[in-house]
Order: sequence, then structure tokens, then C-alpha cells
Amino acid sequence: MSDTITSSVEGLLTGNLVYQDLKADWQYFLNSFLGGSRYRAAGYLTRYALETNDEYTARLNTTHLDNHCKSVVDVYNSFLFREEPYRDLGNLTNLPETEEFLEDADFDGRSFNNFMKDVAQWSAVFGSCWVVLCKPTVGAETRADEMYQGARPYATLITPLAMLDWQWERRKNGAYVLKYIKYVEDINGDVKTVKEWTHDTIKTTTVKITDDKIDSMQVVEVTEEENGMGHIPAVCAYNNKGIVRGIGNSDIADIADAQKSIYNLNSNIEEAIRLDAHPSLVQTPEVIGTSTGPGSIIQMPTDMDPALKPYLLETSGASIGSILDTIKNYVDSIDTMSNVGGVRATQTRTMSGIALQTEFQLLNAKLAEKADNLELAEEQLWQHFAHYYDREWDGDVEYPGSFNIQDTPNEFNQLKVAAETAKDPRVHEAIDEQIVELLGLKPEDVFKGTKPGTLDNNTQ
Repeated sequence: MSDTITSSVEGLLTGNLVYQDLKADWQYFLNSFLGGSRYRAAGYLTRYALETNDEYTARLNTTHLDNHCKSVVDVYNSFLFREEPYRDLGNLTNLPETEEFLEDADFDGRSFNNFMKDVAQWSAVFGSCWVVLCKPTVGAETRADEMYQGARPYATLITPLAMLDWQWERRKNGAYVLKYIKYVEDINGDVKTVKEWTHDTIKTTTVKITDDKIDSMQVVEVTEEENGMGHIPAVCAYNNKGIVRGIGNSDIADIADAQKSIYNLNSNIEEAIRLDAHPSLVQTPEVIGTSTGPGSIIQMPTDMDPALKPYLLETSGASIGSILDTIKNYVDSIDTMSNVGGVRATQTRTMSGIALQTEFQLLNAKLAEKADNLELAEEQLWQHFAHYYDREWDGDVEYPGSFNIQDTPNEFNQLKVAAETAKDPRVHEAIDEQIVELLGLKPEDVFKGTKPGTLDNNTQ
């Protein structure tokens, strides 16, 4: 297996063919999610014909971004981690390293729950991300020495932009296992640390690059150690599994395009308002004075042809309304693609109760699939964790399989209509119970041992 490790310096920071094909898309997804100066610097604002660099830069600085990509991903995560996942760690429960790992999963202070939130976030952005479970080699001879030096497994989150190469092999039983991975583990200024794993060896190469050119790359240090596990402790966490192994489907692939269109339309609105408030002055070179502000004085030669008198070139501003309508259509399209229209709505929507219910069901199905993929990735991580201590994983991890997504005001209105229509006291009792549940209370606490139909006046 060791012959798979990169033999040339030139190929160290070169990704495989799949990486090279998808790198531009991944960078686009990252910029669309982060927004801010990164988005402006990427130049997603369409440049006008004959527009100078200064004019384009000024337009970039005055155009704001409505970041729908981040909004949608945040909505998904808010539901996924509303409740903490259930974990039965089995024979790992009593290990002190397990408790330390749950409190600080990456040696950066993040708990394992927060670490998995990041996994969910970046897998939603890129379609998938990688988690490598490493254990530092400190030269300890006993486990007590390891514990004294704080040597325990820790997790490293690797985005697809940092995972340069990966290879799979198929065993005789039909299962696929990782044969080789290469990723950028750390970037510190102009120094990059590249790690390569095979079943037998772990190679760490530290390089210094001054101007992002392979010719200027200087190898600072190379270390190689034995991989005592006999396999690669890495997990590919999918958002939604794609047709290529190791590649998932991003939640924002199509949303990013709609967001870019809205971004350009916002620039058009700003330009239209600017032109309407500050019209252009058309004049001949002989006219003295070029200000269009209030009270300005423009002097014309006495012998000037009246047909050449200065005039203002104004815009009607009527296009602003149509641009705003187009933006609204894009936002509605984003809500439809992501099934979060009922959740992200900031004003009364015209959707019927059936339409909202259908949208919530689609969102629930999407969230359940994401939760299943997170559950699978975490179980694989715990399998690697147990292997570090020569144990077999016998625990269980369960993420929420159903998400309570309700349009509470609409349900209250439906119950109100039902109560006004119903004549049977038993129906009123059932309605009372549903109202109590919608309020987040337990019927036994509210009714205090009485039947719903026999509440006293104080309880009502």
C-alpha cells in the first residue's frame, strides 16, 4: 500500500480528477454560504459593458447580499439539533477518554455535539465532508502513560476543498473500504501540512509556499509512521449521497444560483434609485457650471443655439417595481426548492392549510434523511474510536426520526371552527385536549384528574 503515497513534490498539493472537476463548484458553494467580503471578492456581480474598474468596485461595495444559502442551512440545523441525539456508548461508556472526547472532540474546545453540528452544516453546504479520527503518537509504553500525556483520539473535520485525493478498494465480500486519502491538515500562513494515509503508513509533509506556485514549494519536514490500526479511520459524512462515492449532493447548489440573481437585481435597484435621485446633466463644452444640486447656477453663452441648451437626462424609476416583483419570485422559488417557506415566512402567506401541511411533510422527510446520514456517520466514528482501544463497538446512536413542524396559528383556527360547528360534548372534549397539546402542556397537569368536559371555572 505504501507505494500509493505521493512520490513527487509536484503532486503533493494536486487533487484527483474528481477534485479538479468539482473544486470550482465547492468554492462557489463556500462563497455563497459565507457571503460578506469573500462573496464580493469572487466577482459574482455581473459587470456592465464599458464599466471601469473604479465604477465596478464602487458598485460592489454598495450592493448588499441577501444570504438565503446560510438562512436555509441554519433552518435545517435548528430542527436537526433541537433535541440532542440519543447515545448508548456500550463498552465505551466507562472509558475516561470517552468522557473527555464528548467534552472536547477536536482538541479545540468543541463538544462532540457541537462538532456534529459543524459536520451537518458543512455537509449541507458541500454535499459531504470528511471526519478523520486521529490519535497522537507520544511514545507511551502503557495506557497510563498515554492518559498522563493526554493522548487520546480526536476528530478532525475536513471539507472537500481540503480533501485532495481519496481511493477505495472493494473487498471480496463486496464491501468498499478506503485505500488511501490525502488532505491538507493545517494552513499556518505560507506553511501547509499535508497528511497521507494508507492501511500501513501515515505520512506527514510540511511545505512552504510563497506565491501558490508548485515551483516555489519547499519541503520543510517529512515524517512517516506506522498505521497501527491497519485501516484508515476516516468517515465520509453525506448530506445526501450522490452517484460518485465520496461525493454528496449540496442543499444549496440551486439556491446559490437564485441568490446570485437576487444579488444582481439588488445592484440594479440601487443604480436605478441613484439615477432617479441624481439625473445626468447633458450640456455642451461651452457651458460653465456642471452641478445638478439644488440652487446651482449654469451660465450659457449669449449666442448659444437654443436647441443646445443643457437639460437633465432623467429615468422614470418605473422598473424598480418590476425588479422587486422578480426578487419576490426568486425568494418564493428558493422556499419551494428548500421546503422552508412556511418556516422562513416573515409575513402572512397566502398558502392554504393543505399546501402548508404538504410543505411541512416534505421538509420533515428531508430532515429525516439528513438525520439518518448523520446517525450513520457518527456510528462509524464510534467504531473507529472503539478500535483504538481494541474493542468492538456495541453501542447505539439515534438521531430524531421525526420533526414536529406545525403551523400552530392555522391549527388553532381550525380547532376554533370545529368547536363552533360541533354539537357533541365528546368532540369538544377532544378539541380541548388538542388545544392543551398545542400549548405545550400535558392534559393530566391541566385537567388535574377531572374529565375535560367537567373543568371548573378557575381551571378554564
